Amino acid sequence: MPTEPDEQTNAEDEQDARAGHDADRPPTEDEEEAAERAGAPSPESAEAYKEAIERGASIKGEGQIDL
Repeated sequence: MPTEPDEQTNAEDEQDARAGHDADRPPTEDEEEAAERAGAPSPESAEAYKEAIERGASIKGEGQIDL
């Protein structure tokens, strides 16, 4: 059975959406070195990522992001 969130839930969701979302800590030296070794993503991966963003931007219904 579908339910409607109450005003307090909506207010909390809006506050969370506006809150800063930062990393809990900076990367370690080992993590930075691993990222440097990994290099840039392949062109195929970059293209797949762009396609996923475009596909996700037009989702309607369940999964749609309303801000």
